[in-house]
Amino acid sequence: MTLRRLLLAASGLMALTQPVLAADGPGAAQADRATAHPAQWPAAHSPAAITDPATEAQITALMARMTLAQKVGQMIQADISAITPADLQRYPLGSILAGGNSGPYGNERAGGADWARLVGEYRAASAKSGAGIPIIFGVDAVHGHSNLPGATIFPHNIGLGAMHDPALVQKIGAATAAEIAATGIEWTFAPTLAVPQDLRWGRSYEGYAADPALVAAYARAMVLGLQGPLHAGQAVDATHVAATAKHFLADGGTFEGKDQGDARITEAQLVATHAQGYPAAIDAGALTVMASFSSWNGVKNHGNRSLLTGVLKGRMGFGGFVVGDWNGHGQVEGCTVTACAASFNAGLDMAMAPDSWKGLFDSTLAQAQQGTISQARIDDAVRRILRVKFKLGLMGPAPVARGDAAGLGAPAHLAIAREAVAKSLVLLKNNGGLLPLKPGARVLVAGPGADSMAMQAGGWTITWQGTDTTAADFPHGQTIGRALVDALGQAGGQATLAPDGQFAQKPDVAVVVYGESPYAEFQGDVANLAFRPRNGEDALIARLKAQGIPVVSVFLSGRPLFAGPLINASDAFVAAWLPGTQGAGVADVLVAGRDGRPVRDFAGTLPFPWPADARSPVTKPLFPAGFGLTYAHPAPLGRVNEDPRVDLSAAASDNLWFNRGQAPSPWHLGLDNAVTSRSIDLTAQEDARQFTWAAPGALVIDGPPVDLTRQADEGFEVRLDWRIDALPAGPIKVSVGTGSLDVASLLRLAPQGAVTQTRIPLRCFAQAGADLKKVGTPLRITAPQGFVVTLRNARVEATGSVAACPTQG
Repeated sequence: MTLRRLLLAASGLMALTQPVLAADGPGAAQADRATAHPAQWPAAHSPAAITDPATEAQITALMARMTLAQKVGQMIQADISAITPADLQRYPLGSILAGGNSGPYGNERAGGADWARLVGEYRAASAKSGAGIPIIFGVDAVHGHSNLPGATIFPHNIGLGAMHDPALVQKIGAATAAEIAATGIEWTFAPTLAVPQDLRWGRSYEGYAADPALVAAYARAMVLGLQGPLHAGQAVDATHVAATAKHFLADGGTFEGKDQGDARITEAQLVATHAQGYPAAIDAGALTVMASFSSWNGVKNHGNRSLLTGVLKGRMGFGGFVVGDWNGHGQVEGCTVTACAASFNAGLDMAMAPDSWKGLFDSTLAQAQQGTISQARIDDAVRRILRVKFKLGLMGPAPVARGDAAGLGAPAHLAIAREAVAKSLVLLKNNGGLLPLKPGARVLVAGPGADSMAMQAGGWTITWQGTDTTAADFPHGQTIGRALVDALGQAGGQATLAPDGQFAQKPDVAVVVYGESPYAEFQGDVANLAFRPRNGEDALIARLKAQGIPVVSVFLSGRPLFAGPLINASDAFVAAWLPGTQGAGVADVLVAGRDGRPVRDFAGTLPFPWPADARSPVTKPLFPAGFGLTYAHPAPLGRVNEDPRVDLSAAASDNLWFNRGQAPSPWHLGLDNAVTSRSIDLTAQEDARQFTWAAPGALVIDGPPVDLTRQADEGFEVRLDWRIDALPAGPIKVSVGTGSLDVASLLRLAPQGAVTQTRIPLRCFAQAGADLKKVGTPLRITAPQGFVVTLRNARVEATGSVAACPTQG
C-alpha cells in the first residue's frame, strides 16, 4: 500500500468518494444550500512527510491499548483558567490552551519562564495519566507571541497584506515560532486566512487582503515559516511549532460583516473567494485547521459535514486534525457547550471547550458508549491528533525539547518586525512634499496615538482586546512618537512629543498620530465605515492648521475607514494600520537622513479599497486596492468627499454609552429634577460632566434595546471612568436594564476626589435580575441627596480581569 493510500485508509477518507450531506437540523431546503459538492473545490493534499508507515504503526499499537475514555479525552481541549494539572489524573484530556485573557497562574503579564513552567506542569501531569499521552498546548500567537510581555510584536495581518511580500511573511512566521517555542509551547492558532468582504467586521485586521491569491501566497509562506518544511521520519524541530489554518470557512464573508454571522453566498462564491488559502496551507503541511464560528447559508460550520469531512478531509486531503473555536460546537443546532455529538460526527476532531470541558467529556463518553458517535469516528479523530503529536516530537522516549529563552525578543526578530512596519505603511497623500520630514526641522509629535503602545499594537496584545497594553510591556519596542523624536534628533532636527498638542515654540510641522482604539472579535464590529474622532484629534488638527502649521496624519486602524474631513485637513496622510511594537519602522520612512534624502521610501499598497464614504461594502473607493504613493512617484491629491452618505446617528454602539462627557447617538442622557449637571475638565477640556444630587434621584442613559448576552458570556464588565466628589451615606445603585446593584461599598474604597475606574461584571446584573437579551436602559445611577460625581466614560468591555460582584449591603 502506498503512503498516500495508507494515510487515506487510516483516517477513514477512502469512504469519501460520495457527496456528503450537511448536518441535520435546519430543514432540507436550507441544508441543500449549505451542502458542498467536493468535486467543485480545489484539490490539495497534506504532504506525505506529515507521517510515515512506522509512525502509523506506532499510533495503531497505542490506540489498541487506549480505553474509550482515554480516546474521548484526546478530543477535548480546556483553558488554563478552568483546569489544573491535577485534573488530568481523572480527565485525560488531549490539549490545553491559554485564551486571550488567560495567563499563567492568573497573571496575564507573566514572563517566559512562567509560561514554560506552566506548560511543563500540564505536560508532566498528562504523561502520568491514562495512556501516558502528553497534551498539546495552544495559544493565539497571531502577530508574534502576543500574549507575552517582551516578545516581538509584528504588524497585524492587514499591515502584512500591504507589504505584498511572501518572503518576509515567511521570516515573520519563523521568528514567531522561535519565540513561541522559547516558552515551551508547540502550537499557535494562526494564520488567519479570512478574505474580508465587509470591513464592518471587527476581525478585518486579521485578514491579509481582499485578494484571494495574495491570501493563498501568504498561507503557504506563514505555514512554512511557523512549521518549517516537513521531512519524512523527522519531527518538527525545537524552534518551530504547529500552524493552524483558520477559520474554516468564510468568516470574512458574513452578512453585513457580523462576527460569528452567516455567509449567505453560493458555493461558487465560497470556493472562489474564501477557500483559496486552504489548499495552499494544506499543501505546505499545515498540521491543524480551525473551524469557524460562522455559518454558511444558515448551517454552522462546526456542524457542516460536507465542509469539514467532504471538502477539507476528502477533496483537500487534509491529514492533520480539525480543532474547534471557543465553545463553537455549542452553537450547532441541537447542541450545547457540554453536549454536541453532531459536531464530532460532522468532522470536528478536537473541541475547544475552555470552561465546558468537564461536561463535554462526560457527555461525549456517554455518546460514544451509546454509539451516537461511532467508534470509527472516534478512532479517526484520535489518530489525527496523535499523528500531529508525533510530528511535533511530543511522543516517544526522547521528545523534542522546546524552551530556549534566548529566542524571546531576539535582536534579529526585532529587525524583521521593524522592516515589516516600514514596508506596511501606505502613503495616501503628500501634498507639497511635506514628507519625508527634513533634517533640521522643528517638529511637534502629537495626538492620542503618539505615545500609545495599545493603539499601535491593537487587539490580541497581552490581553484579548488589547486595551491595557503599555510601553512598559515591551522594553525593546518604541511608540511611534518616541521613535520619531529619536530619529529627528539624530537627523539634526528638534522634536517635541506632546500628545495634547501643546507647544512653547511654534513647530515647522506637526505629526498627529491617531485612529481606532484597540479591539478584537465582535467588540470591533461597527455599523458603518465612518471614523469617528473621540479623542479630540479633529479639533487638534484644526487648531494646528489655524496656526499655519502643516500637518502629517499617521492613521492607526484595523481597516480602511472613511476619514474625508481629516484627509482634507491634513497635508500628508499615512495609513499605518496596527504596526505593533517597533515604532522605529515608521520613523525609518517618515524621517529623512542628515543628507535630506529618505532613509526608506514607501513600499506599501492598499490590501483593501479605501472607502470614499462610510457605506459598506465599498463599491466606489476613494483609493482602490493596490494604491500607494511613493517619494519617487509623487502625485498631488485634491479635496475628497466629506459626506459619509449614511446616517451616523444609526451607528449605535452596544458597548459605549457615555463618552468624554456625552451620550453618543443613539443613546440619550436623562436626569430627573433632583439631579443637575455641568460640563467639566477632568483630563482634558470639557471631557466629562459633573452630576449633583440635590435630592434622591437618578441619572439615566437609554436608547434602542440591545442584546448584551454575548458580552456577558465572554466575561465583559461595565466600566465607569469617574471621580467621586462627594459620597453621602446610603445606597448608590448602578443598574443595567432591570438588574440593580448597590456599589456604595465599592465607592467607599475608591479614592475620593481622584479619577478612578469602577468595574462590575455584566453577569452580576444578570444575577440581579437583568434580562440581558433586551436592554433599553444600559445605565441608571440612583443615589441619595449629596452625591456628586464627575463621569467621563461609561461602557461595557472585555478587561481581562476577574472581578467579583459588589457586596450588597
